[in-house]
Amino acid sequence: MSAEQNDKVIVTQQVEKTYEDNGVAVHAVRGIDLTIEKGEFTAIVGPSGSGKTTFLNIISGLDTATDGAVWLNGQRLADMSGTVLSDFRRDNIGFIFQAYNLIPVLTVEENIEYIMLLQGRSKEERHQRVKDILGEVGLAGYENRKPPKLSGGQQQRVAVARAMVAQPALILADEPTANLDSESGSALLDMMRDLNEKTGMTFLFSTHDELIMERAKRLVTLKDGMIDNDELRN
Repeated sequence: MSAEQNDKVIVTQQVEKTYEDNGVAVHAVRGIDLTIEKGEFTAIVGPSGSGKTTFLNIISGLDTATDGAVWLNGQRLADMSGTVLSDFRRDNIGFIFQAYNLIPVLTVEENIEYIMLLQGRSKEERHQRVKDILGEVGLAGYENRKPPKLSGGQQQRVAVARAMVAQPALILADEPTANLDSESGSALLDMMRDLNEKTGMTFLFSTHDELIMERAKRLVTLKDGMIDNDELRN
């Protein structure tokens, strides 16, 4: 990537993914070109079978494209593999899952600091960052609680804090409101959009949820493995 592209968090060029199902070729992703710039709050949407999950897995390096190229934070994913790719993904993507994926026997602080522990950050830095991010997500003072003692909305706020605390290039959120009631989901999304505007971190959602679509600043709609519509919004 050239120097003028450094503000582009994701660039995909003619990404394709084909796999076999009982001997039949399935074209899950068909030549997608997409650029996500720093600071976006974007949702990739589409019906089941549209290719969005496959495409998100390719963007995050969890799956490989059959053809085409993907750059994340200026690095071509195809140039990395094994531990190098795993470490790069750890340092550059914060994941938020619909099932929270918190470790129940660890405290809130231990859950949030886990990635920084793997990165070799000092205890003092980890503690301060956890304290700061818990204040940002409205859970100051919850450091020593364990996930089973939290509501679903609170657990997902911890998951957001965990995703953001190491300041990765991209926050990738896969149906983050799926297990929340509408009130908790709305509050979570409003908080995430506020954090996006305050920190300039890049958020990319994969979703069916109207609550997310209403708040996204950009909607990319996939249909039959291709971009059907790309809409910038307020």
